[in-house]
This record gives sequence, structure tokens and C-alpha cells, in this order.
Amino acid sequence: MALRRIGQILVDLGFLTDDRVKMVLEEQRQRPKELFGQIAISMAVLTDEHLVQGLGEQMGLQVINLAEVMVPPKVLAMVTEPMAQLYRIVPVKFEDDTLTVAMCDPQKLSIIDEMRSFLGHNVRAVVATEKDITKALTRYYAAGGESVETLIADMEQDTDLAAAVAALEKGGATDLTSAEALADSAPVRKLLNMVLLMAIKDHASDLHFEPFENEFKIRVRADGVLYEMVPPPRHLAFAITTRIKVMANLDIAERRVPQDGRIRLTVGGHPVDLRVSVLPTMFGESVVMRVLDRSVVMLDLGVVGMDTATLVGFREIIRRPNGIVLVTGPTGSGKTTTLYGALNELNTIDEKLITTEDPVEYEIDGIVQIPIDAAIGNTFSQCLRSILRQDPDKILVGEIRDLETAEIAVQASLTGHMVFSTLHTNDAPSTISRLRDMGVPPFLLTATLEAVLAQRLIRKICTGCREQSVPNTDLLAQLDLSAEDILDKKFYRGRGCPACNNSGFKGRTGLYEFMLMNDQLRELINTGSSTEKLRDCAVQTGMRSLRSAGLEKIFAGITTIEEVVRETVID
Repeated sequence: MALRRIGQILVDLGFLTDDRVKMVLEEQRQRPKELFGQIAISMAVLTDEHLVQGLGEQMGLQVINLAEVMVPPKVLAMVTEPMAQLYRIVPVKFEDDTLTVAMCDPQKLSIIDEMRSFLGHNVRAVVATEKDITKALTRYYAAGGESVETLIADMEQDTDLAAAVAALEKGGATDLTSAEALADSAPVRKLLNMVLLMAIKDHASDLHFEPFENEFKIRVRADGVLYEMVPPPRHLAFAITTRIKVMANLDIAERRVPQDGRIRLTVGGHPVDLRVSVLPTMFGESVVMRVLDRSVVMLDLGVVGMDTATLVGFREIIRRPNGIVLVTGPTGSGKTTTLYGALNELNTIDEKLITTEDPVEYEIDGIVQIPIDAAIGNTFSQCLRSILRQDPDKILVGEIRDLETAEIAVQASLTGHMVFSTLHTNDAPSTISRLRDMGVPPFLLTATLEAVLAQRLIRKICTGCREQSVPNTDLLAQLDLSAEDILDKKFYRGRGCPACNNSGFKGRTGLYEFMLMNDQLRELINTGSSTEKLRDCAVQTGMRSLRSAGLEKIFAGITTIEEVVRETVID
């Protein structure tokens, strides 16, 4: 049944007139992403209290005054601070396996479903004003709110939990019912929920759960660097890994062989994919979760950090009707994101785009995406053969790993297709040597290769605590910078603040080396010239090295000398 419009409800309740509703709707046309009630409040034609009564009437929900409610500590403990802050909800009471939560956006029905999957209980909503929700979050969570540290301290003192683990270990961890019950227990579920939500909130890329002889470590990779969290009790390693395996639909009885799975979550209204890899070790199962959050990744070439000249050249080259464009760099250097950004720009109704990926990381509407599965013979080369019969205009091959894939990619480009792919090489010129070593004939390289983009990701200085600094002379020497070169230059670093977890860095940007093929380079490739000669020629004809791109970012105050030296040490 369709909901009555909030404007009509507010008119019926006597809180707005028809003229004022029209006025708010007119303003909403200029601000389409904002809700009717928010706009009416910002225009001072409606109060918080009146909006809440209207929303309660619209959604058929009870309206409560949070200032008059005292939440029992046990109920409060059911929802962690990261979850409460993320969803803007306050737990109110828990009866008959149903948790009642107060929220100011009851029309966001997905929040109830998400909380139900996180908490394992039925969830019922009541409505409160945004002002009341903010005050309650501050009152209950800001001062001495539950954190990972306090939760782990409580788990260490939980005798019932320790007894359950001991009983399970005594039975050799073969009692699957007990194992599943332990993994589904409130403390284990709560800890994992908190760790996952914090990782997603901090835009982490990976979560590591590592068992050792005397401890169980949890580490988070954010901005390319691993940070260790407070370790949970060692005896909970089995319970936590089992909980992850249950969420990923893996076999909890099998602990001797590697397993791969996937967890799909909806957090704050947007989908998050967690790729789970479980590996048996000497002291239990090691679990790594890759966090794929589409809302964090900007599939836009304009924001990845390319300088203007590189961006213009790359945009021009990807629109050519045929040829091969390669993006190179080590694992985790952002190659896939760059290619997704390119495909996003080319994703128009008059172009057929097909990708083969291992695995498909982000789903994009309008692009046919094929996951690789070598176990059943669906390899890059096998897939690529079939793709050519699908009438594509542009093709993305996740990675050129062998001669067979390289040859089919070359044939595809010769028959009028634009092929994008990645390679693991240190810089742009060495890509030529890598392809020659694979066995690709030089005359085919010169006929098909249009450009190579080498890239790295470096951390950006946190803008909240950026300050001027004196550069280290040893590092300057590694960058071949003399005292004269830096005479009028300023250097910066991050002092460390709560916004950047005291690391001094917040976010990442790219360094790019764009080698555009020309007649001189093609002649050198045909004559079998060395990588050094190719590099010299590319620089002379306009290529800017990774190191030069790094220096520009240093002098612009975007990053530090240490970051550039670390990522371009082989340049």
C-alpha cells in the first residue's frame, strides 16, 4: 500500500497550509537530494516536533520523547557506539526477543533490516526528533561509551564464555552445534560487528584475523598501512573465525584446507562486499577480509590524482577505436580503480563494454562483467575468445598473465577493438620488456600498443594537523635534490590528530607515469632496445617519471618525502 504524502499529512494535522507545502515542494526541486521535512525545517515553516508527529502518522509508528526515557544499561549494550552513530538510532527497550529503537528517519526502512541481520533479533522502530536523537547519542555513548577495548576487557572476564570455549576444545571442536552456538553468542557477534563497522567507517581496505601460539591479532589496513587493534582473548580465536565462516556460508567443519567466500552487507544504505579468505595455519585459521565499499571508491578519473596533462592524454587515448592500453604497478596500487574510472567514462548507450575480472570487484550498470573461475576452465584466455563473439567495442581483461592471453588481446585489438588490461611491472618502459619476455613479437607490440600508464598510491598529509617541517637530508639525497633545488620550497608533515588516528595521513592519491607510444619508441621496440633506452626516449618525448610526479606532490604540500621515496625507490 502506497504511503500518504508527508505534506498532505502535515496539512491534515494543521501544521502546514497548502500554500506552504507548495513553497517547500518548489524549493525541493532545487534540492532534490533532501527530504521534504528537512527542507521545511530549514525554511522555518515547520518544527522538529511537528515533523516527527507527521512521520509517525505516515509510517504508523509510535512517537516518543527520548528525554523522558531511561535506557537500561543491558539494552544500551546491545547496540555498539559505531552502529548507533552510523545509523543515528538509540536502543530503547528489549522485550520478547524484539529490540525497540528510536530513529528520526523512519522512512529508511533498510536500516531495520540491516540491524536485524547484525543483531540477530527482531527490531521495531519508534520515532523521535533529530534533536533528541543527537542528545541521547551524546548522553549514552560519548562519555564512557563502549569501545573495542572495553568490549574485549569484558570478554576476558566472561567466565561463561570461557567455559563454553573450554568445553568445545575438550571435545576437539567437532561438535558443530556447540561451535555454531558459540559463534552466534552475543559477545562474539557484538565484537565482530563493531570491528566491521569501524573498518567500513574508517575506509579500511582489508581486515586481518591472525592466530598465533599465545595471541590472536586483529589488524586493519587503511590507506595502504596495517594498524593493529587491541587483541581479543586468544581462546576466542576459534569462535571469531567460525562466526566469520558462518556469515560467509563456508564449511565450519572443514579446518584443514583453504576456503574462499563472500559476505554481502548493507551498511548505512549502501552495499558493502566482504571477500573472505580462510587459510589453515599452525595455530588455527587465518582470515583476511577484503572490504569492497562502492560508496568509498570514486570511479571518476578526475579525482584520482592525475595531473592535467596526463588526464587529457589518457582520456584521449581510451576513446580510440582500437589498440591496447595497459595500466601497470604492484598489487594495491589502484590499477583496477583507474580502469573502472576509464570504463565509467566510456559507459554510454552506443558502446558495448565487456570485462573479464578475477574477481569482479565493483558492479557497474551498463557493463557486461564476467567473473574468472580457473577451477572450471573459465580462464582469461578462454573468456577472451568468447567475448570476441559478443560484438564488443571496448574490452577489459583483468590481467595479462601469460602469452596466450597476450596474443588474444593483440588479435582483438588488430580486429578493431580497444583492449584495456593490467600488468605487474615497476614502471611504464619496463612493460615492453615484460611483454617481450612473455613471447609477444615486437612487430605486434608496435602495431597494437597505444599507451602504458604506470601508477602508485601514496598517502596524503592530514589537512587537520598539517604543519611545516624540515626535510631529512638523507631522503633528499635519495631524491637527487641538492640544497639549491629546495631553496624556495616548503615541506610539510602531519603532526597526528584524532581525525587521522594520529598517523598524520588521511586518504591517498596517485602518482602517474604516462608513456604514449610514438614513432621513436616503436622504432626502438622493433630493434630490441633496452628498457633504459626506451625510458630515456620516453622522457625526451614528454613522459614524466613517477619520481617527478612525486616531487610535484611534495612541493604542493600534498604528501611527504618519506612517502615518495617509499613508493618510487626503484625509479
